[in-house]
Amino acid sequence: MIATVLMVIGGLVLLVAGGELLVRGAVALAERLGVTPLVIGLVIVGFGTSMPELVTSVEAAMAGSPAIAWGNIVGSNIANTLLILGAAAVLAPIAIRQGAALRDTGVALVATLALAGIAWAGFSGLGLGLALLASLIVYVAYCYREERTQAPAVVHNAPYDRSLALEMTDPTLHQPASPGWVRPILLTLAGLAVLIAGGRLLVSGAIDLAQMAGLSETLIGLTIVAIGTSLPELVTSVIAARKGEAEVAFGNVVGSNIYNVLGIGGVTMMVAPDAIPADLLPFDIGIMAASAVAVMALAWFSAGVTRLAGIGLLLGYAGFMTLLVTTS
Repeated sequence: MIATVLMVIGGLVLLVAGGELLVRGAVALAERLGVTPLVIGLVIVGFGTSMPELVTSVEAAMAGSPAIAWGNIVGSNIANTLLILGAAAVLAPIAIRQGAALRDTGVALVATLALAGIAWAGFSGLGLGLALLASLIVYVAYCYREERTQAPAVVHNAPYDRSLALEMTDPTLHQPASPGWVRPILLTLAGLAVLIAGGRLLVSGAIDLAQMAGLSETLIGLTIVAIGTSLPELVTSVIAARKGEAEVAFGNVVGSNIYNVLGIGGVTMMVAPDAIPADLLPFDIGIMAASAVAVMALAWFSAGVTRLAGIGLLLGYAGFMTLLVTTS
């Protein structure tokens, strides 16, 4: 049991470290190639910061454990909305301006409800995975066009806020351009290697832990794996809130939810084109959908997330975790 727990912890540490190395290497490569800062922020950083969740879900799907893969996606979105957004709001109340923030919460809600509908209907297949991934690419392309043509008048979108939140926690992300290609290439390759190693270690440990403790793989994916892979979002959102950038913290959470459902969900279904595990219905996917509705309601009717609402979100997450554990 101790060895298995150490595998899980070691896998999580490697995922965080590998994700940081990959993002730093990819950013350095992009800057060396002369890619615009906007593309770096919206595309490279956005997708790079999703790599821990992506690698974990893909590794789980390839290992024949789709319950861990989809539990990770659903659990990460629930943790993002209830735990991370709640914690950020308790630190600093979040005022949401009209415009892009409402649009992004709407995109997150539609994507979440679409995933719930797919799970309920039992749809699956490579084509569906491609459609989800294509939807994310279209959304990011739209965000890029909006930022490029309307900034600074536009209220920054969720992918932009996600990039900004990471830059707040890592002020050395943009280093002066190195004279050669060796360092950024090595950083990128090292990040990928560490990510893959961490993903395999985490998934192997999670499968063993589920078998030894008599727990379902779905439960492990919803809890340990989901919370562990959401740690970067927790850190970046909390730091953004502490620095008075509460709206950035909000955008970071919403952007992560969109990337999880459309990007990671799409790739997972492409790798393992089977129906989403029925274990996640109706409770877990229902909670994910309800939390997306709650965020949309807070953005639309309250124009923000107050400290009291943040406490409510945290209590909701505590209740969710308690029900998971007691009913497993």
